[in-house]
Amino acid sequence: MPGDGQPAEAIVSVRNKDTLSEFSVDWTLATADLLSAAAPWRTFRWYRGQKHYSGTYWSSTEQSHVIYESRLELARLLYADYDEAVRRIVAQPFLLKAKVGRRVCRHVPDFALLTKQGPLIVDVKPRARLSDPRIGATLDWTRQLVEGRGWCYEVWSEPPVTELSNVRFLAGFRQRRCFDVTLLDEVRDRDLSGRTLGEALSADFGRSRELVRSAVFHLVWNHYLTVDVAAPLTSSTMLMKGPHCD
Repeated sequence: MPGDGQPAEAIVSVRNKDTLSEFSVDWTLATADLLSAAAPWRTFRWYRGQKHYSGTYWSSTEQSHVIYESRLELARLLYADYDEAVRRIVAQPFLLKAKVGRRVCRHVPDFALLTKQGPLIVDVKPRARLSDPRIGATLDWTRQLVEGRGWCYEVWSEPPVTELSNVRFLAGFRQRRCFDVTLLDEVRDRDLSGRTLGEALSADFGRSRELVRSAVFHLVWNHYLTVDVAAPLTSSTMLMKGPHCD
């Protein structure tokens, strides 16, 4: 029999995004398709004096808005949207209910990311709160169930400041409809790999520097070009070929 901290008899409840109907299945029967069709299990209200900074983020991956409950969740959304392996982003994807010891426990993860490798279930928690025994217990039994299902599980806390700043900056160039397709093709066809960012931004494309700058950063966001986002972006930052360059 499972020990006191081991989950058993787990049930997952999902709200369908098209019909908004709710249904529950045994956790072992949950599939990636089930997650892909899910609407947020819960949404957030906005009110004066609220402690959390909640809102919606327009995702280039989803081509629609995705909800978040805090600035830290927004940061994780930016990373997911920038990750070329992520194919779908579902916020508050399901309610997981399990018997843990003698208690019936419930938890709604923050995100389900559907990737090339399979589902990644994400809980976002400030690093300072990870020492809370109650939070730790919830994350622990959730991890056991998710990994036991053969999926990946992640507890995500504050990222490096420079890296987040760079990803947030690049996200400003994510909306393809804002860019001249002809210019994007011209920049993409020019071999900028191995050039510095300064060289790329000063290259002559017969357009204004501002338009060229935006096009280059849009291609970085979409992984036609890559940069080291862990280091400050400067004119000497090297551009390299990205996974989408071919």
